[in-house]
Amino acid sequence: MSIKSKVIQALSRRPRRMGELKRKLGNDRKVLAAVQELEQQGKLRRREGLLILTGKEELSQAMGDAIPCTLVKLGATFGFAAREDGEGDIFIPGRSLMGAMPGDQVLVRLFAKPRVPGSVEGEVAAVTKEENRLVGLVAQNDQGRLVFIPDRCPDTPLLIRKNADGGAQPGEKVAVEILERGTSHSDHRVGVSVRFGDGESAAVCIKGILYDRGIQRHFPDPVKKEAKKLENAVLTSRDWEGRQDLRDVPIFTIDSESTRDIDDAISCRTIRGGYELGVHIADVSHYVTHGSQLDREAFLRGTSIYFGDKVIPMLPKQLSNGICSLNPGEDRLALSCLIRLDEKGNLKEYRFAKTVIHSRVKGVYDEINAILAGEGSPDLYAKYGEVSGQFDAMTELFHLREKLRDERGGMRIESNECKFLFDENGRCVEILRRDRGLSEQMIEEFMLLANQCAANLARTEEFPLVYRVHEEPDSQRMEKLQTVLEACGLHPVFKKAIPTQKELGVLLDETRGTSLERAVHTGVLRSMAKARYEEKPLGHFGLALEDYAHFTSPIRRYPDLAVHRIISDYLEGMPISQLRQEYEEFVREASQQASQREVEAMQIERDADDLYMAEYMQSHLGETYQGAVSGVTRRRVFVELSNGVEGSLAVEDLCKNEPVVQEGVRVSDPLSGKSWMLGDPVLVTVASVSVSTARIDLVPAKPQEEAQ
Repeated sequence: MSIKSKVIQALSRRPRRMGELKRKLGNDRKVLAAVQELEQQGKLRRREGLLILTGKEELSQAMGDAIPCTLVKLGATFGFAAREDGEGDIFIPGRSLMGAMPGDQVLVRLFAKPRVPGSVEGEVAAVTKEENRLVGLVAQNDQGRLVFIPDRCPDTPLLIRKNADGGAQPGEKVAVEILERGTSHSDHRVGVSVRFGDGESAAVCIKGILYDRGIQRHFPDPVKKEAKKLENAVLTSRDWEGRQDLRDVPIFTIDSESTRDIDDAISCRTIRGGYELGVHIADVSHYVTHGSQLDREAFLRGTSIYFGDKVIPMLPKQLSNGICSLNPGEDRLALSCLIRLDEKGNLKEYRFAKTVIHSRVKGVYDEINAILAGEGSPDLYAKYGEVSGQFDAMTELFHLREKLRDERGGMRIESNECKFLFDENGRCVEILRRDRGLSEQMIEEFMLLANQCAANLARTEEFPLVYRVHEEPDSQRMEKLQTVLEACGLHPVFKKAIPTQKELGVLLDETRGTSLERAVHTGVLRSMAKARYEEKPLGHFGLALEDYAHFTSPIRRYPDLAVHRIISDYLEGMPISQLRQEYEEFVREASQQASQREVEAMQIERDADDLYMAEYMQSHLGETYQGAVSGVTRRRVFVELSNGVEGSLAVEDLCKNEPVVQEGVRVSDPLSGKSWMLGDPVLVTVASVSVSTARIDLVPAKPQEEAQ
């Protein structure tokens, strides 16, 4: 390494004085010459006696072939850096990390000869931007020193600097700042900046997650000021101007009992030659105007985040629970998709209209399911008296649409959702399976149809829109799926390397309700590309649709709000050329932002679910459960219990001899001849639980123990 590169590497950690740099690198004359050359090139500057690098771009150029990356994973002896150019991750041995932490922006130089042939390996040449804020748990090491265990890299404890613990005690969830950095993780020193509380409380740990992700629960003052003006808003004749009055139509909503932000409603009836379906969505864009404080904040948030019985809304409650919520018995502004279908459920025509509606009743899934099953009480029939005449038409239309969906190859992958119940202190005390009844499936299908119409309108009229896209899986993912299928004893023959939706749908249907359901459905799900938002109409592979956008949830998803705004301008007569001028750049930015925020929100929701599950299982240590294998790695076998909770047990606890692991599919014990693959039943006992890490450790149950 040249002396200039050594200077850059030393200064990439932190600014240094010339004397310190000379002592570190030796050879005073060459160090001075390198510093002067870097100054002349504008890659280094002096401030108050310190030598400071000027920026990542200059640093990257000075480092030659070093690749800009972000450190995304850190283990005890290794790390992975994601390339900024999207070309994949680089493996970095622990000795080559230079103390880099998750979130740090780094420059990585590739090894000419990686240790593992074919792998991409390298070393951190410099840290260009430090991520010094971390969240984790306070603990005590063997020497009695307080240490910090980061959530993002629990195998890399950091020493808490003396007199900088903020009074935190072992077991507390905290946020820290890295106060001193060295060239290895053991040299780092941190100080406690925020104390959240008991690390064995799911609610406390979720506070830490939100802080770590930079999620703001509360709205900025300018946003609250705008929302306050709408707190007691009432509709006026000016609001109704140019709208179709649908208040005489028996429109109603269907949601869960706890829903307060109601943004979709329906109406349905039979007509000559088929059906007429109305999907009526809260006209949020009427109140959240382009460029307003409310709009800017909604753009930044991208989506509402739901976990447990809590929500971090995209819009303030004055809108989400107030004037924009389609509450029963109140006039509300809507953007309606009015659809006509033939007697077989085929789409004949549709039109969008700005409307005024009046919801008759707030429908509840469980209640309507009971009525549809003929098990409703007299009180329920009375509650739904004004709208129950539509139930037969809705049911007929749904079954017709379901048949068409199956025929075109729309995939139905089985997945399990849980509902959490809490005590007065906010601790999770019960977990229930959330079953999707007939009314849930109907609403999903009707919303899907409206989404399809919104995308079709934009594509055929050629104006910009935020589309929801899902591309076909790639060949590499398909190879992994074939491995799973072969392990299950299945050998389907596909016409091409990438199977069609119908071919995959047949596979899903054939294994539905069998012992292979979990393995096959999970395998197919993992083989799919990730859905995202895009300004181009690339279609939706999973739904087997050419046209698809998100239109039906503008209270909680920004793409839907954007779609409403654009369609509203179209309906009000804005020329296509002007729509393109107004929105082409906007839909690109909105698609990218919403995709990023969606991924972030989904991860937060999954992490919160894991924490609630661990908190619940703390009260069930030593109990035995029937479960099914849900995942296999080289060291752990994951098991989903009968209550929907997932834990794991060590491979060596199952196998008496050296195991044979087919990662992601199966683990076998050559000595006993036993094997465990995805979906196989297994009896386990809860051995230990850590809420802070959301870890549930299981062990094989003894034969005499009974499952819960």
